[in-house]
Amino acid sequence: TDLKDSYLIPRNIMAEPDYIEDDNPELIRPQKLINPVKTSRNHQDLHRELLMNQKRGLAPQNKPELQKVMEKRKRDQVIKQKEEEAQKKKSDLEIELLKRQQKLEQLELEQQKLQEEQENAPEFVKVKGNLRRTGQEVAQ
Repeated sequence: TDLKDSYLIPRNIMAEPDYIEDDNPELIRPQKLINPVKTSRNHQDLHRELLMNQKRGLAPQNKPELQKVMEKRKRDQVIKQKEEEAQKKKSDLEIELLKRQQKLEQLELEQQKLQEEQENAPEFVKVKGNLRRTGQEVAQ
């Protein structure tokens, strides 16, 4: 039974410091460091509020951060699905108008590209184009 109960007896694993026995006034005795978090006013107010809520029986949200993130993602996904469904329910008229609008935008982009190419073209290319046009007009 001595071996079974031996683990219940507390043992001093760490050696006792020398400064406890000696009353030497020249030695600087170690002091416990101050925790800046616990001394801060915000921490104290938060701790006091948590204690009051615990006494009242109001528990704070005990959801872990991962669960909160997953719930937020689910909400965002549901909102996105609703928006997509709303877009799918567009009438035939709206769909046709969107197609026409896209075609007009493409035509405008092509015209802008042509104008930019003509403006950026070297001078001899512009003169050559003018000569061709005048030659065609004369032929007609």
